[in-house]
Amino acid sequence: MFRLLKGHIQPAGRRSRKTRLVTKDGRCNIEFGNIEYSNHFAYLLDFWTTFVEIRWRFVLLLFVASFTGSWFVFSLLWYWIAKSNGDLMGQNRTDEHIRCVDNVHGLTTAFLYSLETQTTIGYGGRALTGHCAGTVALIIVQSLIGVFINCFMCGVILAKISLPKKRAKTVTFSDKAVICLKTGSLCLLIRVANLRKTLLIGSQIYGKLLRTSTTPDGETIILDQVDIDFTVDAGKYNLFFVCPLTLYHVINRSSPFYELSADSLPQQDFELVVFLDGIAESTSSSCQVRTSYIPQEIQWGYSFLPIISRTKTGKYHVDFSNFSKSVRVSTPHCVLCFETDSDQKNHNQENHGTREKVGIDNLGFQVIDIHDSVDITKM
Repeated sequence: MFRLLKGHIQPAGRRSRKTRLVTKDGRCNIEFGNIEYSNHFAYLLDFWTTFVEIRWRFVLLLFVASFTGSWFVFSLLWYWIAKSNGDLMGQNRTDEHIRCVDNVHGLTTAFLYSLETQTTIGYGGRALTGHCAGTVALIIVQSLIGVFINCFMCGVILAKISLPKKRAKTVTFSDKAVICLKTGSLCLLIRVANLRKTLLIGSQIYGKLLRTSTTPDGETIILDQVDIDFTVDAGKYNLFFVCPLTLYHVINRSSPFYELSADSLPQQDFELVVFLDGIAESTSSSCQVRTSYIPQEIQWGYSFLPIISRTKTGKYHVDFSNFSKSVRVSTPHCVLCFETDSDQKNHNQENHGTREKVGIDNLGFQVIDIHDSVDITKM
């Protein structure tokens, strides 16, 4: 699935053609094949989830078909009752003939009566006479089915409108990730912002590194998942998501990025998927936001531009024009280089301190000043 890409980091704004599992907007690029036919009935058993997850065009089609279909089916029943009772035009009727339904003398008028009954319009031109017992039972059944269709379709539409994934549309990630020095360590940084003023309660962020790996037994594992921990200065749980946050992952010996360098990063074959979970403050519904980064979208030696400032009126201003922009900063070529330089500096500092101070202090030794010299030499 993952193809090896060669070249350097692509400039911002250029679209990568690499096949990814999770798109930038969070959709999963995966399809299922060779599913047994019997398993398709599972979608019918879980019909509510199926109707909620289908596209709007199919929901609207189902909405129109369910109402017009029920009207037409019941119009056939009303037409059959009228024909059985001899109420249609062209049938031999006497002056003492009593109709089952007034003014129903064809299929068109039967359809109009079915529509008026189910939608409770009641124009008054067509009505039951009470002469036929079957009409009473039929109008009860149609009314109950009409109420059920109304409730079901309203529930589906409201559920689709209030889906938590719609709330996730107002949470955005930076287009690029950067690697630079932070708090004395080499870190991978990303940005995330909540475009609404309402908070996401209990927010937490984490990542998964997807790559193709080979086990010691020689087995190739496609989409092998490795946990990636992200944090902010205040922690990684219950984020105060009132303004854009810069999340970072420390690249240490336990990190899967430990052996990377500025030159080898663009030639790597992996996908970093970042997840943000939270509960919408206004609806109390949980939602998840996803995005992904491929090696060509990770910039080594860059840092994000500041976007938060304070106005003269005392308000905090967020400049989203610099949300995904970065600037080049001084960064070690690789993690091993950074650790080697740090160890060398620490070693030099220890040696420098040793040369300055040799021996130990004698706390019992006192220094006194002698003002006049005394000649104790005797001839």
